[in-house]
Amino acid sequence: MEVNGIPNVRTCIAPLLEGVAVRMQDRLASWPQNNTDNAFVSTVQDIDILIVGAGPAGMEAALQAATFGASVLLVDENQRVGGQLIKQTHKFFGSKEEKAGTRGISIAKDLEDQLCDDRFKDKIDVLLDATVFGFYEDDTEDRYTFGVISRKEYKSRLIKVVCRSVIFTVGAMENMLLFPGNDLPGVYGAGAVQTLMNVYGVKPGERVLMVGAGNVGLIVGYQLLQAGIKVDRVVEAAPTIGGYHVHAAKLRRCSVPIYTRHSIKEVFGADCVKGAVVVELDDHWNPIQGSEEIVTCDTVCLAVGLTPSTRLLEQIGVDMALVPEAGGYIALHDERMQTSVPRVYVAGDSSGIEEASTAMIEGKIAGAMAAKQLGYQQEKAQTAYEGFLKELKRLRAGPFGAKPRDAKQRIQRLWRKRP
Repeated sequence: MEVNGIPNVRTCIAPLLEGVAVRMQDRLASWPQNNTDNAFVSTVQDIDILIVGAGPAGMEAALQAATFGASVLLVDENQRVGGQLIKQTHKFFGSKEEKAGTRGISIAKDLEDQLCDDRFKDKIDVLLDATVFGFYEDDTEDRYTFGVISRKEYKSRLIKVVCRSVIFTVGAMENMLLFPGNDLPGVYGAGAVQTLMNVYGVKPGERVLMVGAGNVGLIVGYQLLQAGIKVDRVVEAAPTIGGYHVHAAKLRRCSVPIYTRHSIKEVFGADCVKGAVVVELDDHWNPIQGSEEIVTCDTVCLAVGLTPSTRLLEQIGVDMALVPEAGGYIALHDERMQTSVPRVYVAGDSSGIEEASTAMIEGKIAGAMAAKQLGYQQEKAQTAYEGFLKELKRLRAGPFGAKPRDAKQRIQRLWRKRP
């Protein structure tokens, strides 16, 4: 919607301020005019590479691009860099190269420190509490124009960003389930629960029903226990647990049962969650009549997967395709992470749902290739890219990398079939 004269604002996360003016808008919003009453002014910033999203992929992309000499503007709608990493208090798995044994919050701090290194003070500009709200066509063939709204210190500032290349590292959105009562206060996505607990130190409730036994559901379930919150049970619609069994074992050692072939049927309560009904599923995913069970809880946490965020990618006109293995509709891209639109790259969960470790490597690839394409240290950038590509293929090897490996292979096949 249009908020204080700024178009394309996601009202679910926009700050609620006194006197805010919210209006409907046309599907394709025009460039807003200066509006001194609402305290924003239009400025222009011309840089080499705009990076949208300061999560693990975006930070690594910025570091690589700046290392080879490109100027970078890194924009994120949150008030801190790090993306999902700032919520992840658990230690990473894998090898030393994959940050094994390091907590996500520590990885985020390390990357933030690198962004602030003196080597990059003239190359990387970080703009937080800001949103890239739209792509605007102009007559410049070798430039892209985006609208950015900065909300720092409760004073909006409109920035017209002109860039030679753009890297989208905007992550993903949480999936939700349809059931009666899913709009009651107390029904959360797992990411919201992690934000409340691990970022703001707020308990979402006292007794939780966890829906989903993938890695996110299992990890957040254990973090709830660590915060002193009772986890009644975990229900999973699939016949098997989707996450690593080491995470499931932690819950079971704490006497938290995990029910496969079960799901949530409804939530009840007048003004907030007072309880839920879970039901057993048959081989065709249909509820088994008479298997309903009432669960007393004040919180329902949904950990039922993610969908790549693609709004800006679609607006800029990249070729899209439905790839279920990657989480939904994604932007087709090559091994360099470049989309069908020249000098437009994608990395991280917005290119297909995976782990933070792979997101960071994809970010490195996108940053190095974007800098190379703009003419910066092309031989060194190519050498770095080849090393990152080998690391990425090694990371996706083995049984746990089967699904993302298949997803990327399908993306590559669709990429080659483009007209």
